[in-house]
Amino acid sequence: MTLTFDSLLAAAIDQVRTAGRALELAYSPKNAQDLLSPLDELRQPIVYHLFGKLSSQPDFVITEEDMLEFLHHMQSRSVAEHLFDALRDNHLLFIGCAFPDWLSRFLLRIAKSRQLSLRRAETEYLVGSLTNRDSDLVVFLRLFSRQTKIASCSPAEFVRELSARYESRTASSAASRSAPNFAAMHPSDGRESATGMKLGAIFISYTHEDQAAALRLRDFLENEAGIDDVWIDHRRLEAGDDWDLQIRRNIKNCSYFMPVISAASTRRLEGYFRREWRWASERAMDFADSVPFIIPVVIDDTAEHAENVPDGFSRWQWMGLPSGTGKFVGA
Repeated sequence: MTLTFDSLLAAAIDQVRTAGRALELAYSPKNAQDLLSPLDELRQPIVYHLFGKLSSQPDFVITEEDMLEFLHHMQSRSVAEHLFDALRDNHLLFIGCAFPDWLSRFLLRIAKSRQLSLRRAETEYLVGSLTNRDSDLVVFLRLFSRQTKIASCSPAEFVRELSARYESRTASSAASRSAPNFAAMHPSDGRESATGMKLGAIFISYTHEDQAAALRLRDFLENEAGIDDVWIDHRRLEAGDDWDLQIRRNIKNCSYFMPVISAASTRRLEGYFRREWRWASERAMDFADSVPFIIPVVIDDTAEHAENVPDGFSRWQWMGLPSGTGKFVGA
């Protein structure tokens, strides 16, 4: 998706891809082109010009009035249905968009197609120096659109860091996101990381009330799933260990983080496990979407969007394991 009318993005994609050229589509009130199919069915790169594409006919945004007319027309859901379904149902990353406050709010609202303050699974990231440039927008997003996060740095700096982390992460893990076969997803060959945790290690996080279920989950992973290294605090922490340091180190170096979700954990508004959830959520921000890291395990009928469950957990596939025993089921 590009918010400019030039073809520079398509040209950049064509330079690094050898299998087919990027198809360019464009939106305009006169001709709202739609994606050729739902997003997950597309088989070629597409560059979509949301505010029109440069052409001999003035059918692209030049002035703020043009922008207003485009956005007004987008409120009609009778056109470009595949496009707006993709915007609504996916995480969005806005890089280097120096739009005015009103326009940023309006664009987010149209893209998500529902009130921004309503809880949703998708997250939007705005990259740019918003905290210094537009304090009103920052306050609005923090109060009414908590799924929208701000990365206050230059777009070039962000892209360099994103590229470096993506290459590092994809080089070390090609795990599939959908399969709950953890041994196959990240097989352990007996090697250990610098912290003493084996590759493929799982960190189980739970509240005290769920300890019995967490222990059964550990036994299931070790005895039936074939995981060599399952970390659970009651067994692995020894007297004299620095509690925070040890746990943070293991969350940083484990391959998978399994929070045990239950009615008990959602009721507890305070507890050490919430620190663990927060640390894991922070680390998860460094992962590509294709890499499974947080794997929530629900042991009762707690809903995926229950209160007091971190917003970020909903982006990962939940697994159902009633009372910590039996077979995994999709939650």
